Amino acid sequence: MPDTLQDGELLAAIDLGSNSFHMVVARYLLGQLRVVDRLRERVRMAEGLDEQGGLSAEARERALDALSRIGERIGSLPSNRVRAVATNSVRRLRTPQAFLLPAETALGHAIEVVSGREEARLIYLGVARGLPPKSKRRLVMDIGGGSTEFIIGEELVPLERESLQMGCIATTRRFFGDGRISAQRWRDASTEIAAELQQFSAAYRALGWQETIGSSGTIKAVGSVLAALKLARGGITDSALAALRERLLQFPTIDAIDLPGLTDERRPVFAGGLLVLDAAFGALGIRRMQVAQTAMREGVLYDMLGRVLQSDPRESSVAAMATRYAVDPDQSARVEATARALFDQVARPWELDEADRQMLAWGARIHELGLTIAHSQYQVHGAYVVEHSDIAGFSQQEQQVLATLVRCQRRSIPKAVISALPERLARQTLRLVLLLRLSVLLHRSHGRNPLPALKLVAGNGTLHLHAPRHWLEQHPLIRADLDTEHEHLVPIGSGLVVEPA
Repeated sequence: MPDTLQDGELLAAIDLGSNSFHMVVARYLLGQLRVVDRLRERVRMAEGLDEQGGLSAEARERALDALSRIGERIGSLPSNRVRAVATNSVRRLRTPQAFLLPAETALGHAIEVVSGREEARLIYLGVARGLPPKSKRRLVMDIGGGSTEFIIGEELVPLERESLQMGCIATTRRFFGDGRISAQRWRDASTEIAAELQQFSAAYRALGWQETIGSSGTIKAVGSVLAALKLARGGITDSALAALRERLLQFPTIDAIDLPGLTDERRPVFAGGLLVLDAAFGALGIRRMQVAQTAMREGVLYDMLGRVLQSDPRESSVAAMATRYAVDPDQSARVEATARALFDQVARPWELDEADRQMLAWGARIHELGLTIAHSQYQVHGAYVVEHSDIAGFSQQEQQVLATLVRCQRRSIPKAVISALPERLARQTLRLVLLLRLSVLLHRSHGRNPLPALKLVAGNGTLHLHAPRHWLEQHPLIRADLDTEHEHLVPIGSGLVVEPA
């Protein structure tokens, strides 16, 4: 059954940032979300990352302890009402699963890893939802611990999204790693950051915007310091930012920084964050920036709400991909209808849910995507495109599952592809693969004639397909393919038995 949301239900979003972990819990009432609880844990994961993607034991322990405390708060919520999203620091890990497995255990819920551009989309959604509705085009900037996102959008729709590796922690370590600050260092660092911003700054300025919004800890901290210094009120201006920069450069070291309105917690990473903000003002020609009170975690909440209320951005993303790669809509519709019908027959014994059903449908809609590239090994080409594209709304794990469906729709099923999936997703993904393969096989001829009534039974490791005898006799090629399919499934510990009815 499709997911439904009742008045009074709670939703929780967790943002595993590079500097802090944030939790927000909201109650759904009369079509709106009302925040009832917040929790912030200072973790500083980015400080524990090395150049090879390793994570220090201290940072790992801080993260797991924080997740345990957050998990205690949301322990009573069902899994479909909690969404935890990890960003830059987890993306950079050499072996993400080595961290995610204990992290998910500590939290008690699955953790999704999102790409930089998906992070940017969620940030924009959170910021836009926290502002009065306007038709003005906005530039939203978010300086995190490990990355900085830049988004141009209108109302709730992002038009352009960029994510760069220049967060407040990463930039402080990169340019002020020994703790010393000087005007020459600042100029050199600004030149390097400006060069990185050049890859999109001209296109952004050509597109244009009417207002600029900044979100998250660094920008809030800058706003607080400027207000305490009486350099600006209610926002950040270019002249106030320049004055703050000169004030900061009077301190010889990070530890010596003493600015009104700056907390002890923010001091160690303030110089790097201010450097990024200062460079962005110059590269993008920003004159004034408002400070938002909402950020990515609110975006995750509203994205969850959209999925339940049938405004899931993943739907439009899959449709756009099918159009871009000229997928045959009639064939994909036939395969999807059969896949859904087979799914419904085995969902209960296989413990598959509505989210699995939707993932199977998306796989069916784009399973022939690779044909645009080449017929030979088209499932391999299609899987590569799915796995390595920026697909709005999908986490990296979801894209990996979708790519696995496309890759394993025909021929042999590489064990390495299945074993590469997170352990919690491997079994259900393999079962979706079996259903998609059978649906694709049954429609191999691309014919318009409807299939007869088919019955699928999930046995102990083996699928039993009951089909009319006369139909099997009239379709010897399909019957031969079904027999060959059994041979493909045996190496993965499964099988297919066709039983004429």
